[in-house]
Amino acid sequence: MTRPMLAALGALVLLAAGAAAQQPEAPAAATPREQAPLDVTGDWVSVVTEDWRWRMVLPRKGDYSSVPLSEEGRTVADTWDPAMLASDGCKAYGAAAIMRVPGRLRVAWQDEATLRIETDAGLQTRYLRFGAANEAPAERTWQGHSTAQWGVIRQPGGLGVSLQTAPPRMGALAVVTMNLRAGYLRSNGVPYSEDTVVTEHFDVVHAYGTDWLTVLAVVEDRRYLNQAFITSSHFRREPDASNWMPRPCEPAVD
Repeated sequence: MTRPMLAALGALVLLAAGAAAQQPEAPAAATPREQAPLDVTGDWVSVVTEDWRWRMVLPRKGDYSSVPLSEEGRTVADTWDPAMLASDGCKAYGAAAIMRVPGRLRVAWQDEATLRIETDAGLQTRYLRFGAANEAPAERTWQGHSTAQWGVIRQPGGLGVSLQTAPPRMGALAVVTMNLRAGYLRSNGVPYSEDTVVTEHFDVVHAYGTDWLTVLAVVEDRRYLNQAFITSSHFRREPDASNWMPRPCEPAVD
């Protein structure tokens, strides 16, 4: 190869290297917070328009109407002792039931990939973590381990329950919660086991001059339920946190 050809080849290499160096860097992937198609953050108060007798007052022993309990589940509910109320503590405030407890929520971003839900009922805090890499801790807790995604889960949990009859719109927040401690679906001892899977769809709509948060929950428990227990809870946005009055689920110990 002649000297002029070598010089020309060197110039081309330098030109290509310069062009490569000038290429713009690929933009960083958007975080779950940046991708949010709806705003679930803020202060919310529950609006109880159904199931009043189970949600607003303590149901009588053995009242588990509308809950598809298995034979074992009915036995547990029928043998529940009201005297246990003082020691049951947080059993009615676990993730399978907390959104049905009347009260207020405070929802905020804990970080770019985690939503935090604080409840004034029972002083419970839930963390909804985006990303498949989140591993559940070994210890079971009342609120369990929640994995979140933007979108719709058509077949939640392990029983293959279809939500086609009442699907939330695309863009809803879908959450699956596992790794729970055993607790109560209702405060009168209606049980769920530690194998329970809770699938929820959060959605926000604007109507009647304000925002409304809807939580469609599917509770699946092969031990205590014959089929999925499906509920829909509703919350109205509040202008601020002036009505926030958290109370613990366990009585103070003197």
